[in-house]
Amino acid sequence: MDVTARSESEALSFRCNICGASCCRQFTELKREQPSCGNCGSTGRWRSIVSVLSTETFGRSLALPDFPIRRDLVGLGMTDWDGYALFLAKKFSYQNTFYHQEPKLDIAAVNIPTSLLGNNFIISSEVFEHVAPPVSKAFENAHKMLKRGGLFILTVPYGLQPTTTEHFPELNEFTLIRDQGHYILKNITSSGEVQVFRNLIFHGGPGSTLEMRVFSEGDLAKYLESAGFGDVKIHRQADLEHGVWWPEPWGFPLSGRKS
Repeated sequence: MDVTARSESEALSFRCNICGASCCRQFTELKREQPSCGNCGSTGRWRSIVSVLSTETFGRSLALPDFPIRRDLVGLGMTDWDGYALFLAKKFSYQNTFYHQEPKLDIAAVNIPTSLLGNNFIISSEVFEHVAPPVSKAFENAHKMLKRGGLFILTVPYGLQPTTTEHFPELNEFTLIRDQGHYILKNITSSGEVQVFRNLIFHGGPGSTLEMRVFSEGDLAKYLESAGFGDVKIHRQADLEHGVWWPEPWGFPLSGRKS
């Protein structure tokens, strides 16, 4: 995020925008995925999601405890972290969804339940890198699930390479098999070819969150625009008041609106 280089001894005092606690951390301790609030354990990424939601909804960055109660605004999360999901449920007509438990949502499904449509905002945090190809279907469904003018907030661990790297571009009928303490992926392509992949990458534990791709920043914006989103933004701007900063030049939240 666009903050000049900080020395190892320099510290940042900030208010966590999730729980409201006062915090002080050296800049070397502020990482995208490292807990940096001593009260709720929030990371820079989780606080960045709240910052974008607040700025895009209310025009300024507020801490969740200071959000107005707006039951007229319908929101949906995709396996959102409980730390902010519980607050969102108190402020909005919001529900969190999951892939393996109720309320269930498969964002790449052919049909989305009508009960999950008509949202004013949707948050997808570290989900789209796990969606089976073609990932474009997931972007299209997110667009479909929003009301006109609705906001989509997306985080994924992307890179700055020219294009997205698909690990399994011909994925069709596949199974995960445990072999000598490691997982392998066996795939039968649409043409009948058998493929075997080793050295798989999992996030959050083997067998549950297989990394399907590494997005590029440019492709993410294109996926959003191709799905019909307008006002696409990459939120690189730091929010130091709320501890939203990390040194890596990637992985910033994106947002778009249903035109």
